[in-house]
Amino acid sequence: MQRRTFLAAGALSVAGLSGCLSGGGGGSGSYPTPEDGDTDGYPPASDDPPEKKSVDVASLPTVNQNGQQIPLLPVDVAVNWHQRGEARFADARGKKQYTTSHVEGAVLSPAPDIETNFDEDPVLDWPKGDRIVCYCGCPHHLSSLRAAALKNSGYENVLVIDEGFWAWHDRGYPIKGQNTDAAPANYAIDGVAGEKFAGKAAWARHPDSGQSEATDIAADGSYTLHLKFHDVTPDSTIAVETPAYTVEGTLQELSNGVVTG
Repeated sequence: MQRRTFLAAGALSVAGLSGCLSGGGGGSGSYPTPEDGDTDGYPPASDDPPEKKSVDVASLPTVNQNGQQIPLLPVDVAVNWHQRGEARFADARGKKQYTTSHVEGAVLSPAPDIETNFDEDPVLDWPKGDRIVCYCGCPHHLSSLRAAALKNSGYENVLVIDEGFWAWHDRGYPIKGQNTDAAPANYAIDGVAGEKFAGKAAWARHPDSGQSEATDIAADGSYTLHLKFHDVTPDSTIAVETPAYTVEGTLQELSNGVVTG
């Protein structure tokens, strides 16, 4: 099927069902780092680290992504490793999301198809045997894409936070950024791409800020994209990309129906 782009509201194919709307970056270029300029992915050393929280990584649930089984790490274990300095942290979202708020000490290391300037990704300088915890906000699709790419490049010990960044944020765990109190509304975009695209990715992008989210297309060809984008409104233009089509419309339009292309 040819890829198609629909720009006018009248051409947007959104069928029957009412989507979920609960009220209410990325971009290329250099990679920002935490305020202290640190690029090692570790938080500042704690004066009073907690007792070690043991976990059998081999027994954790996993998600299959690009030929790799990625362990899903509970957020309470992730914060324990963070406070004890036992893992490096990598933010798989885009620059806008990262600069607004991120796990303290984490570096920006976007998932594939978000940024292309990987020459400046700090993770590429880390030893491939080190423990790396990736995270995103959707809650773990972008981070599993990043983790799989790292594992396919020879990194041996990569996990993702199962519940994602917003669970970390809501529990008051250590974060840094330009606006750490910001908690954008969640919008859900439902769509259908076709059964033959099961397992492929569907993307939602905010072109003006470069913010992106992604999800897998289900066995029946459907998908649901969960967006928590900073500084967007129901009138903001969002692009939805699947292997079958690309559609642009307002967030209000796309989240109040089923996108079919």
